[in-house]
Amino acid sequence: MTTQLSPAVPTGTAPPAHQSPRRAVISTGVGNAVESYDWAIYATFAPFFAKQLFDPANQTSAVLQTLAIFAVGFVTRPLGGFVFGWIGDRLGRRKSMTLSIGLAATGSLMISLAPTFGSVGAFASLFLLLARLVQGLAHGGELPSAQTYLSEIAPRERRGLWSSMIYVSGTTGVISGTLLGAVLTQTLTKSQMNDFGWRIPFLIGALLGLYGLVMRARMPETEAFEGIREEAGKAAGPSLIRSIIDHRKQGFQVVGMTVGFTVIYYVWAVAAPAYAATSLKIDTGHALWAGTSANLVFIASLPFWGKLSDRIGRRPVMTIGCVGAAALHFPMTWLLRDSAWQLAVSMAVMLTFVGALAAVAPATYAELFPARIRTVGVAVPYAFCVAAFGGTAAYLQTLFTEVVKQPWLFNLYAVLLLLVTALVVRSLPETKGKDLG
Repeated sequence: MTTQLSPAVPTGTAPPAHQSPRRAVISTGVGNAVESYDWAIYATFAPFFAKQLFDPANQTSAVLQTLAIFAVGFVTRPLGGFVFGWIGDRLGRRKSMTLSIGLAATGSLMISLAPTFGSVGAFASLFLLLARLVQGLAHGGELPSAQTYLSEIAPRERRGLWSSMIYVSGTTGVISGTLLGAVLTQTLTKSQMNDFGWRIPFLIGALLGLYGLVMRARMPETEAFEGIREEAGKAAGPSLIRSIIDHRKQGFQVVGMTVGFTVIYYVWAVAAPAYAATSLKIDTGHALWAGTSANLVFIASLPFWGKLSDRIGRRPVMTIGCVGAAALHFPMTWLLRDSAWQLAVSMAVMLTFVGALAAVAPATYAELFPARIRTVGVAVPYAFCVAAFGGTAAYLQTLFTEVVKQPWLFNLYAVLLLLVTALVVRSLPETKGKDLG
């Protein structure tokens, strides 16, 4: 993997000579892993803190309210996408990424210090809501900024491979949170987990965020951004709003690419262990270990799909991912019944095909837009789509399973959205090897 990440051909967008491409990738990846960890541990530890921060009299209601706030946390993502996208396109990709990780760490610190429902009543729920809104603001700008940065420093002949590192690092953060959950549930008693154990991962996230902030502050800026800064100094370009309107077609393409991907990703990569523990009554510790093993399979698939897209194109790889995930979603949900091994197998199979979308999407997003609007052009439609569909996925899945008692309706919804994404992907121009200067 080391030799693959060394650029063979200069592209005019690489980091300065004093900063190795490998170090730039690592700096981007570490920050992205920390933010993904911060975001994902909420779903992982929801079964433990739901009864602490909401009325414990109704356990199902408490879990649903906790997942509802998980969804509400996505509401500020479009605003975060606009704010941090503007920062990325006007002040620099590095500044945007540095500020976003600092804000995300603040949200994690707030959750780690949240008062309980028993001590302050409904204020505990409100405090959790505020913390998630802060995190949502940060995460609305994090992924598009990181995707843009990594795509711009990558050699165009290997941009698919390099862009796969976004979800390699992000999933590493998810796995870290899942592993920590597995270790804590094995080490602490159930009473201890409910009392204070769930606070530990959020406190760790805040500390890791500080480390990531320092790393990102030392990163170089991309040559693509330096180029648009020079152009801006010579002549005034169109306003940001005007640029977004001018590229509305690409914005709708981002939404179409994301709608099925975000739902299937959150269902199988993030929420599946918690869903198995709460709705299917699989042992929480076993479910977390199963989720960890499946996400390792996901990580292994990402460089394969990314490298394949550099050879045969972005569209064929993403089409394979959409069609494969849509075809196997129902069979894998039927397999998942009452044991951890079923969870591990179903997650691993689904995430292998989801990997085809996750590996290639970051490069494809960046290749749709010119440099002067690349961050915000992706960030705003992406954040709206993730908020509307990804943010509600875990809640809808639990609602249709626990309340409506018709889980197949949610599964049909997920498959239909995947087919929408497949149709949009087939309509995209092939952008493999495009110059991002």
